[in-house]
Amino acid sequence: MQNQNTYTIIARLKKEKRLKTKRALIMIRLTVNGQRSEISIKRRIDPERWDSHANRVKGNKEDAKEINSLIDTLILKLNKIYNKLVENDEIVTATRIKDIYLGKDVRNRTLLEVFKLHNEMVKSRVGVDFSTSTYTRYQTTFDHVSNFLLHQYKLNDILLKQIQYPFITDLEHYLKTNRKCNHNSTQKYIRNFRKIINNAIKNDWLDKDPFKAYRVKLKDTKRVFLTKEELTALEEKQFAINRLDQVRDVFVFCCYTGLSYVDVEKLTPKGIVKGHDGEYWISVDRTKTGSPSSVPILPKALRIIEKYKDDPRMINTGRLLPVISNQRINAYLKELASLTGIEKKLTFHAARHTFATTVTLSNGIPIETVSAMLGHKNFRTTQIYAKVVQEKISRDMQALKEKLS
Repeated sequence: MQNQNTYTIIARLKKEKRLKTKRALIMIRLTVNGQRSEISIKRRIDPERWDSHANRVKGNKEDAKEINSLIDTLILKLNKIYNKLVENDEIVTATRIKDIYLGKDVRNRTLLEVFKLHNEMVKSRVGVDFSTSTYTRYQTTFDHVSNFLLHQYKLNDILLKQIQYPFITDLEHYLKTNRKCNHNSTQKYIRNFRKIINNAIKNDWLDKDPFKAYRVKLKDTKRVFLTKEELTALEEKQFAINRLDQVRDVFVFCCYTGLSYVDVEKLTPKGIVKGHDGEYWISVDRTKTGSPSSVPILPKALRIIEKYKDDPRMINTGRLLPVISNQRINAYLKELASLTGIEKKLTFHAARHTFATTVTLSNGIPIETVSAMLGHKNFRTTQIYAKVVQEKISRDMQALKEKLS
């Protein structure tokens, strides 16, 4: 992951307008993922003697050689620190490199300080190997932890070494009672928080793992998906309002492709390719996991693509389909369900669940194939859908038994 960092290091002169002397202070500037930090080499030089292209002192005078050697040595040390952090897969920031070089007592790091450091790193890599939703999720977790500190301990921050097992159980209680989070949401926030603690342990900011005796357990939730009959009803329903027609098309498209909202929202014609079989495929890297996902385009999905192929809005925006905001889509889906007679709480993610269950697994597509098309990193994630299908088969067969008897 860390090999995605952008990293530069240069020597430069510090601009000091109010300084009486003309001699400028020489600084080493570190830039990591757009974030800067500077270290003084504690030497000054006449700006006229500075080579702004080479970023060194001009000439062969003794002081020039001494200062240039000092710059080279410092840059070498900073590069070693950077390379070691990358090698150990640790969080890399310009401030972190500077602190290590200056020998600051990183053992007294505070929780929110480290949390902010992590979130800044995630924000700087949105679009590289993190999504906006991932950054938002960590920011929400930060807010919850920050408010918990004020509520429980009347503190604005806390030393990492003060965090023990009761802190975690109290945080869990706070999320469920004060924030009214359900069990799974609570556990997901705790899991995000655990990532911060794990980073602190890796960076030697924390000796003991307060999570050692804690187990994150998610409860099985009922995944909402459309049955074959409900999906057909939605496809065939005529809507007089254009916005509802478009939302239905995008939703149905994802029922036949398994794409999530964030992946269909960014889908462009370049994501449609011809496979070795001569058929059209969707080929994308999933935003959430970064895993590649290749899905053959079923006829019903292809018809929706064709419907919007010459739409001026699609041509102007470079998008494949008219995808509006996730919030608005989910609001309209409730309206669609009501008009179609679907008595389920539809959200956009139900399209992905429908693809996994009704469209693929229920039609005999092997679970390994479904897992690959969904872009799942973990095979167990796909097995959840297989369990749903098995439960439906069991209910159907039980109904058949009662009917036959």
